[in-house]
Amino acid sequence: MKLFWSNRARADLLAIFRYIADDDPVAATAWVKKLRLRAAAAARSPGIGRWLPERLDRRDLREVIFKGYRIVYTVAQGKLIVLTVFEGHRRLPADL
Repeated sequence: MKLFWSNRARADLLAIFRYIADDDPVAATAWVKKLRLRAAAAARSPGIGRWLPERLDRRDLREVIFKGYRIVYTVAQGKLIVLTVFEGHRRLPADL
């Protein structure tokens, strides 16, 4: 399945990178790469993600977790679209 990143998800990755890069740019690059690899794994097996506990009314939304980060996605027309990526202690964005 093809993997696509929404503009929001790309901005999320950039913000995560910048935050970590303030202390260690090499670690920031590695971390974002790992998040991308986790999303790619989900694209190979999209059913692996769980439904969002906060949005059980939305069976089109799923997430995979990577070391405390939530990668939220949907599957549509043969593609997995990453909608947002955020640290797991934060709340799910209200507009999802």
